[in-house]
Amino acid sequence: MTAFVDHPEVLFVVLLVLFIGAVAFGATVLRRFAMLPAEDREDFNIIQTSTLTLLALLVGFSLSMAVNRYDLRKTLEESEANAIGTEYSRADLADAAIAAKMKSALLRFTKLRLAHYRTRAPDEVAKIVRDTGTVETELWQLATQVGKEQPTPIGALVVAGMNDVLNSQDYSEAARINHIPLGAWYLMIIIALLGCVMQGYGARGSLRKGLLITILPATVALSLALIADIDSPKGGLIRVEPRDLTRFLQSIEP
Repeated sequence: MTAFVDHPEVLFVVLLVLFIGAVAFGATVLRRFAMLPAEDREDFNIIQTSTLTLLALLVGFSLSMAVNRYDLRKTLEESEANAIGTEYSRADLADAAIAAKMKSALLRFTKLRLAHYRTRAPDEVAKIVRDTGTVETELWQLATQVGKEQPTPIGALVVAGMNDVLNSQDYSEAARINHIPLGAWYLMIIIALLGCVMQGYGARGSLRKGLLITILPATVALSLALIADIDSPKGGLIRVEPRDLTRFLQSIEP
């Protein structure tokens, strides 16, 4: 399921086929074994409406969760750029030689973070993560050296700024891997399948044979694919653009 969520376009096609199949099952197979009496039509309509209402609520809540996570990722990208920029300026408080090394490492760190935001290939992402860990170790060693050579409030300011840089990267990564729980996905898909079966089972006359019967499957599949797209930073069309990191890098590069 996780693989499908990370590929919203594939998820849309799979769900659309499943939901259309569920409608066809309700309109053909289920009606053969249990015809819907006219006197039960009103009760059936109440159950169908309740099922679709519950599905709409779940989709709405899940979309809200995905949008909140997307906004959080954007906010953390901005915080990450601000932390790096602040520490880049504070590096001037250290010894000239250490300051040059620290600025160079921060520049490489920024480029790696930009590449991480823009890259989707798993192999390249894994390499970027390894390189980022190496640069982080170098940055912390430089900050530790400043703290030892300058055990003053100025040195503490440089160390605290470096700590903010490393923490901001951890916060961004934590937000990236935080997704809508799989249990919520299973629940939405099961209720959507039941709603589509009931849609087909309760369809009347030519509606069962027309294109109108595909509206519900297409609408629900598209809604779930949109949620997956927003909730997946490395998949689909919607993703966080590292504008703040890009702007910072452009401001410090010669």
